[in-house]
Amino acid sequence: MEKKKTMVKDIDRTIYDIKDKVHPSYEVKEGLTPEIVEEISKAKNDPKWMHDFRLKSLEIYNKLKVPDWGPSLDGLNMDDIVTYIRPDTPMRGNWAQVPDDIKNTFERLGIPEAERKSLAGVGAQYDSEVVYHNVREEVRRQGVVYTDMESAIHDPKYGPMVRDHFMKLVPPTDHKFAALHGAVWSGGSFVYVPPHVKVEIPLQSYFRLNAPGAGQFEHTLIILGEGADLHFIEGCSAPKYNVANLHAGCVELYVAKNAHLRYSTIEN
Repeated sequence: MEKKKTMVKDIDRTIYDIKDKVHPSYEVKEGLTPEIVEEISKAKNDPKWMHDFRLKSLEIYNKLKVPDWGPSLDGLNMDDIVTYIRPDTPMRGNWAQVPDDIKNTFERLGIPEAERKSLAGVGAQYDSEVVYHNVREEVRRQGVVYTDMESAIHDPKYGPMVRDHFMKLVPPTDHKFAALHGAVWSGGSFVYVPPHVKVEIPLQSYFRLNAPGAGQFEHTLIILGEGADLHFIEGCSAPKYNVANLHAGCVELYVAKNAHLRYSTIEN
């Protein structure tokens, strides 16, 4: 009989150590300069306000010191980090259309199985971009919006909502890596639950960092209207390499009066 994994020490961590061959459709060079930030902004077709926000965040980053309240970051050199890697596929709404190597990695991590069994919607990001996103039709009919951040920013209805809330809870001035995130963020999730709407089963986003020497900077923005209810799950993992990788995501949660949000995060 298979042993139930109820203790952290029982988890087989080798399932996270999958290394796919890196074949991006586009990537920037290593380092962090105004030119690289401009390149990312252009590649993502940012509106002007986001383009300006990125460059301002970079200015703040260059003025701030590395935080001294966390673990040692002596092994991190931003001159060696690739801050944007676009996988060789657009975002899909059907697992069958995701390239086999990426799909197989997410299959081994159990993401499609979890979606089939117990999730109202799933987003899956691979390196710098979301490669799969889907939400159940009954959840859509409730007026719930669950999409990638880039789609939300360019949406005529929800773009202004993103602008009003983006990095207001965690401003770039908070610390050096918040400023870094503001400059080079890519991917992530946008969720809006209208007032008094209860989402009965969870939504989940999963972020997979595959490329060695790369950074992942997804942004999660969740907004619940008055009296709304949601359970949102995030997971992320990466294989072990003998070079430095960097994960500097950002999560902002807005919960209106009498609303309830359960936010769970699972990392390897």
